[in-house]
Order: sequence, then C-alpha cells, then structure tokens
Amino acid sequence: MIRAHLAGADAAILVGYLAFTVLVGFWRRRRGTQAYLIANRSLRIPVFVATLVATWYGGILGVGEMTYRYGLVNWTTQGLPYYLFAVLFALVLARRVRSSALYTIPDKLAAEHGRPTALLGAAFAFLMVTPAPYVLMTGQLVSALTGLALLPALVAGTLFSVAYVYVGGFQADVRINVLQFVLMFAGFLVALPCVVAQTGGTAWLAAHLPPDHLRLDGGLGLPYVLVWFLIALWTLVDPGFHQRCYAARTPAVARAGILAAVCCWFVFDALTTSAGLYARAGIPDLAPALAGMAYPALAERFLPAGVKGLFYVAMLATVMSTVASYTFLAAMTVGRDLVWRLRCETGDERVPLYTRWGLVTTSLVAILISLYVPSVVRQWWAIGTVFVPGMILSVLTAYAPRWKAGPAATFLAMGLGASVSAACLAFGWARHGLAADVSDSALFPFGVQPMYPGLAAALLVHAAGLAAERLRRSRACPS
Repeated sequence: MIRAHLAGADAAILVGYLAFTVLVGFWRRRRGTQAYLIANRSLRIPVFVATLVATWYGGILGVGEMTYRYGLVNWTTQGLPYYLFAVLFALVLARRVRSSALYTIPDKLAAEHGRPTALLGAAFAFLMVTPAPYVLMTGQLVSALTGLALLPALVAGTLFSVAYVYVGGFQADVRINVLQFVLMFAGFLVALPCVVAQTGGTAWLAAHLPPDHLRLDGGLGLPYVLVWFLIALWTLVDPGFHQRCYAARTPAVARAGILAAVCCWFVFDALTTSAGLYARAGIPDLAPALAGMAYPALAERFLPAGVKGLFYVAMLATVMSTVASYTFLAAMTVGRDLVWRLRCETGDERVPLYTRWGLVTTSLVAILISLYVPSVVRQWWAIGTVFVPGMILSVLTAYAPRWKAGPAATFLAMGLGASVSAACLAFGWARHGLAADVSDSALFPFGVQPMYPGLAAALLVHAAGLAAERLRRSRACPS
C-alpha cells in the first residue's frame, strides 16, 4: 500500500479542505421535499455544470489504474464514448427530461410503462448508482493518508462524504460540488507541470512508455474497446444525469449545461491521462496490485510540499463528490422509488425520511461490495455490463412513444437483458475466478463480452413486443 508522507503545508491544506466541506455542507438549507431531492429545480448553468462535472468524474484512482496499465486506451474507453453519448443526451433528451418535471427515472417508467417496470427499474437504478467503486477509492485514499486499515478507512471516508447530504439533501450536495469542481482542476493543473519539470516533455514520455501505451486500443483489441462504448450507453440512463436535468432551472439550462460539461471533462481527461502516463514512465516498477494507487505514487515520488497536499485534495474532492452524489441517488431510489412506491402513498412528505433510511442502507452495501471486489475498473465493467442492457430500451422508449412496446414486453426485455448478461458474466467468473482478465472475451459464453448476449436478448423481446403492440393498435383503429 502506498503511504503518504505529508509536510506541515500538506496537512494544513487537507485540514482546510475538510473544515470548509463541513462548513459549506451544513450551511442553512431550505426545507421541503422538492428542496431536499432536487434543490427546488433552481440550478443555473454555472452550478449545473459544476455539479454534473464533479459528480460524473468520480473514478479518479480507476483512471490512474487504467492509464498506468494500458495507456491511452483509458481515454478511448473512459473519455471519448462518454463525450459522444453526453452530447447525444444534451441534443435529444435533456429538454424532454427537464420538461417532464419529475424526480427520478422510475417516475418516468411508471408513467409510460407501468408500475411493475418502474419497480424493476428502481432496483436496477439502485445497483447502477451504487457508490461502491467510489467508496473503495475514498477508503484507499484515506488509508494512504492516515495509515488506517482498509475497513476503518472505508467507514470513515463514507461517513464524512455522506453526513451533509443526510442533513441537507441534494442542495447540500450541489454546494459542495462547486468547491470540489474548483479543487479537482486546481490540483492537477498545479501538479502536472511539477512532474514534467522533474522528468521531461513529450519526447521523454514517449521514450519511457511501453509501445502499446501510446496506441488507442492499448493492445487490448477492438472488441474490448467496443464493449466500453456500449457500456457508455450508461450515460443515457444514468440517474445522475436525469436528476440534474430535473433540477435545472429551465430545459435550456439542462441542454447547454451538459454541452459545457463535456468540454470540462475533455480538459480534465487530458490532465488525468497525462498524469497517469507520467506515473507509468516515471515509476515503471509499481506492483500490479498497486496500479490503482498510481496517482498517490506519483505524488510521493515527484511533488514538493504544498503541491502534494493540493494534489491529494484534488483526488479526494474528485472521488468524494461522487460518493456523496451517488449515495444520495441510490438513497432516493430506495426512499422514493421503492419504499414510497410500494407503500402506495399519495403525498411525498415522508420521502425525505425514507431517503435518509436509504442513505444508511446504501452506505453499508457499498462498504461490503468494496471489501469483496477491490478493483474499481472491474466494478465499473461488471455494473455496466449487466444493467445497461436492462435499462437502455425502457428509458429511451419512455421518451419516444412511437417505439414503445407493451408494458409486459418492456418488463420482460428489461429482466431478460440484465439476466442474460449476468448469467454470462457469472459463467465466466465461476470457471476462471473473479481475478480473471475481463478483457479476454474467450472466457465467456459464445466467445464474446457478456453485454452482447444481454443486449441481443433485450432487443429481440422488445422487437417482438413492438410488433405485437403495433398490430394491436392497427386492429383497434377503424378501417
């Protein structure tokens, strides 16, 4: 495990960040369900961009791990496809989502596909926004900074990250996201020139990297890259994107804000990918088990006092923003989309209470997952592989009624898409173990990535249901 060695200036920066987070997070708040869940639909473009950028870019150690292991393919798989689908979301969905004036994706599923589909969608949404990958990264950083074992570090990092959203809800999350947005950029903008000054420019970097690190596929092959493009469909069904659109002041804010956020992600990806490449070139002997700690290793090797502290704060801000946001999203799913919907309540006065119950439940589940699947990239891959095939068609057709199948077919397509992907994934892991290289498609049934059979199953069921629905409508129309 990488252990941080902090000077007084570094410690002061870290303490200042934690203290200011507490101050801003617990600042006075407006009361009411709409304020607690979506900040009274009041987000203007600067705040909208800051909260979306900070929330969506939480996997900082996972980015370091993938860049250290494979190089530029990190950008090809974790950057480029998400830009494309985010732009598509902005141009096609953002206005429609905001105009619907709902709270969550299952609200829309209930309105368009019925209650059973909404409940199944709520279960899938809960698992999609599990903060486990980000809880794991927070625990790893806390462990590096304090010397705590992983379990107490996970507990401490999670408690600090979610305490203020327990009290203040989404409005507290948004206020902290603005601070975290500034810090994540500041840390990398200051640290990267320091590393370059001690090593060298692009020529030095190219000379000290394995050749595959400079290939866009990282030597992993096109099929593996393509599956990440399919996983990036996640963007279209991500509860975080939808929640922030619901919270935007107007549909125009939602659309313009997402487009601006894509530009911010591009810049931040350039910084983080460069830092990961310098970590690989400057510390080539890092043990494989420590690849996820490439950025802390870079800090310990090359950064001076003060800059090191700011860099650690940037990493903490990046990941803690997503821990808080995703934990709150999962808690909303538990509180509103499961408990509230199952109790068939008409008023929403008790939804904040149910959401607080969800915060506790979600935090415990995330800590347990982090202990048993201690790889951020593997968690991302597994969650996207299983639940994107289940969610994508039901969510998209909810906003495109022409392509809706009947409620029963939509429900079946959701369940079968996720189940087939999960079965193929479980088959491969049962035969080869959880540590197997998931980029090797030969490990799985049919010799393909598990997402492909899941998507095929969902598409077949949906196509049959759509044909049956159109036939029913044609027969119902007078000749």
